Amino acid sequence: MISCRARGVFRQQGITPLAGDQVRAEILPDGTGYVLEILPRRNFLLRPPVANLDCLFLLCSTCRPAPNLRLLDHLMALAELRGMEPVPVFTKSDLADGTALAALYRAAGFSAVAVSLKDDADLVEIRGLLAGRLSAFCGNTGVGKSTLLNRLAPDLALPTGEISDKLGRGRHTTRHVEIFPIAGGFVADTPGFSSLELNETSSLTAENLAACFRDFAPYLDGCRFSDCVHAGDQGCRVAQAAADGKIAPSRYESYLALWEKVKEIKPWQKR
Repeated sequence: MISCRARGVFRQQGITPLAGDQVRAEILPDGTGYVLEILPRRNFLLRPPVANLDCLFLLCSTCRPAPNLRLLDHLMALAELRGMEPVPVFTKSDLADGTALAALYRAAGFSAVAVSLKDDADLVEIRGLLAGRLSAFCGNTGVGKSTLLNRLAPDLALPTGEISDKLGRGRHTTRHVEIFPIAGGFVADTPGFSSLELNETSSLTAENLAACFRDFAPYLDGCRFSDCVHAGDQGCRVAQAAADGKIAPSRYESYLALWEKVKEIKPWQKR
């Protein structure tokens, strides 16, 4: 590992190096160095600040805090848009069964996983998904990111926090993004967060949103009208598929909620 500082030119250009960036660097005789150039990014997120991700593991607890499928679906749509493979992980399945939630997302076409604190066999699939990839583990504070990473790689010994009985959520224990080698790949541990910032949401638009819900794909070309936005339009195959149970109602409800947000984004706000 080489400790490098970024040249001042990046600050002048308004460029912030992110965890996961590929760079050109100048190595000095003392073993430190300077970052000379940040190579083009395949993708990036500003919150959490990480670049060039292959896979985004989105942790959602089955209890304490209660599962927030609306937030999960929003984050998955962002991952789809940015070319990252979203993997829903339902934690604390020893406290409340997460298999039904995992099955819901598997039916939608995702490699969803339910994990408990008592069965290391649950980690086998996650290790397979990590191999050869740069991944990030994200989710609300208190869902167990650091606990899961410690189980995957005990040598990390990451600090964990208890759940506040009063607030029903965890105390922040991760303060910055750091990349670790795990299971033949690399993993970025990221600070907990519970909402999407405008600079992330604004990359989603009313025009591209439906394409970010992969379970909608079989029905998108079957709507009566070519400009259907799948939000209650007459003759909408997506809405009909949701009514028939071919698309999970919670997924369609998440789409409608996010569509209400993105349709209000002004052109100058879009990224």
